[in-house]
Amino acid sequence: MFDILSSFGPIAIVAAGGLAVGLAVFAVLGQLEERATLRSTLRSLDDYEVENVRDQELLVPLQERILGPVVELTKKFGGRLNPPDYVESVRRKHVRAGISSPDKVERFLAMRVLGFVFVPIWLLVQLIWNPLGVSGLLWWGLTALGVMIGVLGPTSSLNKKVETRQKAIRLTLPDVMDLLVISVEAGLGFEQALDRVINNVPGELSDEFARVLGESRAGSSRADALRAMEERCDTPEVRSFVLAMIQADTFGVSIGRVLRAQADELRIKRRQRAQEQAQKAPVKMMIPMVFCIFPALFVVVIGPAVINISEAF
Repeated sequence: MFDILSSFGPIAIVAAGGLAVGLAVFAVLGQLEERATLRSTLRSLDDYEVENVRDQELLVPLQERILGPVVELTKKFGGRLNPPDYVESVRRKHVRAGISSPDKVERFLAMRVLGFVFVPIWLLVQLIWNPLGVSGLLWWGLTALGVMIGVLGPTSSLNKKVETRQKAIRLTLPDVMDLLVISVEAGLGFEQALDRVINNVPGELSDEFARVLGESRAGSSRADALRAMEERCDTPEVRSFVLAMIQADTFGVSIGRVLRAQADELRIKRRQRAQEQAQKAPVKMMIPMVFCIFPALFVVVIGPAVINISEAF
């Protein structure tokens, strides 16, 4: 066979080698993709039990298998190396982000410790080795970027999750309030109205209402359950709703009337918030117009005149 290939010259040998390597890579990638699809399918089946220990380990995502041992080792020192006040604030932020698992808090603290460890290593590598081969302003920019990712990355990600959840709750609350008003005025009790909302309006706010119902049925008072929900959501709209409901329970005011007033107020607030965003749009558009559109427009309009004047003089 080598004699046949040699008769066609070196180009045929290179082509045959490339074809063989391509087929081998295609086979390996196809097998890996098939295994990944199989693992994702098995992972989606809740009642499926895997007896083989190796298959059970392969069901865990690759990222967790690689970073898991390092994070587990750092978790032992994460709570000790961070101030107690900061640990408590991180725990509250996780609750407001809808993350109730204590293991997630420990993982976050561990990632923050790893980030602070990453910063001096990154600086040392940049000073001694400089693998990217950059210098000057670009070197300082990459160094600052690495420091920001290591120090501020986990905190920024957590704050973004909290902000996203609070925004979803704020947008859903007026519609949920309308459904509560309709249900209560139709003759249902407050708990039955919450149950109707949970079944018909899925989302973060419905999950909070489900937790309120669970705490109430477990023996907690309605006021305590609502206060706990307000602490978890931490939005002005939910705080106003909880305060109105607690006052209605305390003074014996009709819940339907209170809910109707809250629904009208939330509608007005949502309209005002939309108008505020619309008023901010022209101001925000000035930045891309000044730095992106106007320079190109000046080049197109004034450029030929500048060329003609320079040629004339």
